[in-house]
Amino acid sequence: MRTLVAIPVYNEQRYVVPVMHRVLEHAENVLVIDDGSTDATPCLLPNFPVEVIRHRKNHGYGRSMLDAFRWAAMDNYDWVVTIDCDEQHEPEAIPTFLEVAESGEFDVISGSRYMDNSDDADIPPADRRRINMTITEMLNERFGLRITDAFCGFKAYRVDAMRKLELDVPGYAFPMQFWVQAVANNLRITEIPVRLIYNDPSRTFGGPLNDHEIRLKHYMDVFDREIERCRDRLPTGAGAG
Repeated sequence: MRTLVAIPVYNEQRYVVPVMHRVLEHAENVLVIDDGSTDATPCLLPNFPVEVIRHRKNHGYGRSMLDAFRWAAMDNYDWVVTIDCDEQHEPEAIPTFLEVAESGEFDVISGSRYMDNSDDADIPPADRRRINMTITEMLNERFGLRITDAFCGFKAYRVDAMRKLELDVPGYAFPMQFWVQAVANNLRITEIPVRLIYNDPSRTFGGPLNDHEIRLKHYMDVFDREIERCRDRLPTGAGAG
């Protein structure tokens, strides 16, 4: 089973060196997608045995994910594991994702920060937790899913399954499009617990999306548009708002 670990980065000079060291302890094939960093991140990456895609300017989280999927498909990987570069995901969990992947039972293995919280778990910013809960409950109700964390970026994807999707959302609303298309294409989804870590609650989305009401509306607009696009392939009743 050939696996690629893909790491989207944007201005991560504070974290990139320790994260690269930790990831490389658990992964042989690593792709970093630098989404137009303006700090020292691009200068630090050549110190590691990783492949790098460099965006001339910042396009958004979703664009980095699309690049990761395309690279994995082009290079004939079986699975791609995505992990963030802000030390809020633990690379030590990568083998757990791969163990579940090797079972052959699933197409998407999604990390959940809310399945098995320990007493030492960090507390996420209230607006992020509230939006996550709102979206997660909506996805479960509309699609009959049983997920607990709609926005965790720590995931493993079967590359052949991802070839079925037509993803094109470049920004933070990427998960809204992904979940709709995953259901429309009958992908087999499971969750595994990952540790809830928030090193820097002050980090922002940038621009208007820093307003949680605007952010939620943006997510819902993308979701509604994708529902309409995939309506004929969704379960009966899933398109009802």
